[in-house]
Amino acid sequence: MTLAGTIGEAVRPSPDHARLIASLPYAVVMLRPGQRIAAVNGAGEQLLGQSARRLIGKSLKSVVDFGEPRLMAMLDDTDVQINARDMAARIGKSSARRLHVIVSPVAGWEGWQTLTLIESAEVEGFEESGINTHEEAGLRAPEILAHEIKNPLAGIRGAAQLLGRKAKASDRALTDLIADEVDRIAALIDQMQTLSSRSAAPATPVNLHVAIRRASAVLEAGGHANVRIREEFDPSLPMVLVNSDSLLQVLLNLLTNAAEACAGEDSPEVTLRTRFASGIMLRQAGHAQPIRLPIEICVTDNGPGVDPELRDHIFEPFVSSKKQGQGLGLALVRKLVRDMNGRINHERDELRGLTHFRIRLPMVETRREDSEA
Repeated sequence: MTLAGTIGEAVRPSPDHARLIASLPYAVVMLRPGQRIAAVNGAGEQLLGQSARRLIGKSLKSVVDFGEPRLMAMLDDTDVQINARDMAARIGKSSARRLHVIVSPVAGWEGWQTLTLIESAEVEGFEESGINTHEEAGLRAPEILAHEIKNPLAGIRGAAQLLGRKAKASDRALTDLIADEVDRIAALIDQMQTLSSRSAAPATPVNLHVAIRRASAVLEAGGHANVRIREEFDPSLPMVLVNSDSLLQVLLNLLTNAAEACAGEDSPEVTLRTRFASGIMLRQAGHAQPIRLPIEICVTDNGPGVDPELRDHIFEPFVSSKKQGQGLGLALVRKLVRDMNGRINHERDELRGLTHFRIRLPMVETRREDSEA
């Protein structure tokens, strides 16, 4: 007699393998000899953008183009196990994406393979939501120094205003310059204080598309009317649980960056896409249940892209590709997105000349279930 669970517990049948694979949050594809698709789970259908009925029988190469000759050669060796991280892949006619690719031979079935595809953002989502110790120590400094710095700044600004009232008209430009520079430094300190803050703003249900259109209207009113803004929305998306002001700030920063990045192009264009992306989860310390992040916002521009040497560091404080940039905008964006239990990542599609910033956010229902768990 076989015992299951604790002694005295009734023997219960185990779930079959097909059901287990179907419930996985990552795309799993079964390949038969010749690398033709034999089966695919629900997450695989979502990632590949086609139903299992349409995918079964197709060759893998007709569905996914990895573009890396070495990886394709390794896939042809059906006895080799592959674990390739952060590979560029094009699925159908969509833009290039970054995927982790895991391939394993099926024991006892010559030529058969299992292929697991995980978007890079999904792996990033499992990281601790906090920033690392060194980064946090650097960002906490303004919180300590802000009071000591802001008081003298207020005095300098006041003195400049008094001098301006008594100065000749030709000299007022200098006093105005002093006041403007004081305001700029104060704004910089405010940004740093926001970055160092450990408290997250309260979240409420928000209509994603209303927030996006509000940010777009602010962008156009701010002098970027020459940049075409194209919308590709999924109207069936549910509400997201975020802080509306934080989301607006994130969208404004990303849209402004995108508009400035492509402003020099012949036909500058920023595309805003929303979609449901299942299988992306966030595990946090202190939370028994993972938080699903099924709502995606993608901000795309057709500018030249970020300097390749900076791409791995663009979300770090004081890193900027702009000549006059302080390098706090994207660091603040990441902080605000993480405060909303979301994640953000950056991708560059060199083939099509497009830059993507993808934000993943939780649904209202997901967050409510998580709080009740």
